[in-house]
Amino acid sequence: MIRSTRVPLPGIQPTSMDNWLLRDDAFAAQMQRREALLANHRSDVLALDPEAEPAAQELLELVLTHAYGGVADQVTRPDGQTVLIDRSRPLDTLCKLVQEDLCILQKRGDEHVLTGAILCFPASWSLSEKFLRPLIDIHNPVDSYDINIARRVQRLFDGIQPGRPLWRFNALTYEDAELFQPRSANAPRRERNAQTAPYLRSERQTLLRLPETRAVIFSIHTYVLELEHLPKMENPA
Repeated sequence: MIRSTRVPLPGIQPTSMDNWLLRDDAFAAQMQRREALLANHRSDVLALDPEAEPAAQELLELVLTHAYGGVADQVTRPDGQTVLIDRSRPLDTLCKLVQEDLCILQKRGDEHVLTGAILCFPASWSLSEKFLRPLIDIHNPVDSYDINIARRVQRLFDGIQPGRPLWRFNALTYEDAELFQPRSANAPRRERNAQTAPYLRSERQTLLRLPETRAVIFSIHTYVLELEHLPKMENPA
């Protein structure tokens, strides 16, 4: 259930490694969409700085451990599909393993920078524009993300510990259920009528530090629900 309680930015709460990655009833459909996007829009959904390769490989092993019970050369997903584990292409492989989009952020100077990502389901932003940019630039032009929030978020990133993930969520209304919704920062924003838009799009976002490379992993699990069904979900008969 998605509740409407609002938490002030950054709105972060602790969670456990057991809840770091999730599967839901959209797993099969989302995985099929992810593989199609990787095949047909690779440059739009995947980016990796060569210096971030060790972090991507460490992330792959961690995902295998927590999502599939251990390190292996191939796994069978819950939808019955077999995935060969290609450690030379860690982000490609991660794309085929979990519903979450995964972003790698590493400390360079005083700020964390986006050094790699598999981002199949962007919500009105573009990976190519944010790649190798620091946090403050990644969130531009989010109005609420001012310099004070930026300092708080950077302190938060500095304090993240391995094995102790943090999470938050957001919720926005959309006119359609398409998961792949990139948008340039220079493109005009489409006005949405929250009263009439038919879909609620919510992202469960987590932050986790990798123990060896010390990179911070930002994961995004995307839900899209028809708004007309939400009252029934919140107030079952």
